[in-house]
Amino acid sequence: MDISADRVVTIHYTLKDDSGKVLDSSSGGEPLVYIQGHGNLVSGLEKALEGRQGGDSMKVSVPPAEGYGVRDETLIQRVPRRGLQSAGEVRKGMQFQGRTDGGMRMFTVTAVTGDMVTLDGNHPLADKTLHFDTQVVDVREATAEEMEHGHVHGPGGHHH
Repeated sequence: MDISADRVVTIHYTLKDDSGKVLDSSSGGEPLVYIQGHGNLVSGLEKALEGRQGGDSMKVSVPPAEGYGVRDETLIQRVPRRGLQSAGEVRKGMQFQGRTDGGMRMFTVTAVTGDMVTLDGNHPLADKTLHFDTQVVDVREATAEEMEHGHVHGPGGHHH
């Protein structure tokens, strides 16, 4: 069965940066299970997997625009530390969810200088080319319940 919209796909993957450093991998763990065409993967990887079948292996490089986006300097803000009082001690590397014109976004603290905190709303992998080694384990039809809920149920998926 080919990978196409609304099918449940199970893959193993390893994600590397341009230098070959492994950033993430399912190797030695559970494979990733998702519904094709529902925005569960970066668009470049989802497009590359379209039409593949169980047992297929492939390497794909995904440019930033089809991965985690191009860095947007307008997503970097300096805010007074008192605006983050509920977080307790604010340290570099902490993450907060915040509302933007485009909806909710995760912000990472990149600097704390005196009473000012620098927050970056860019994904940590923005501006990076993503290099995936993938192996398609399985492809099946999604159940009506999975389609209604928008995620996979059962092994490797969401359990209620």
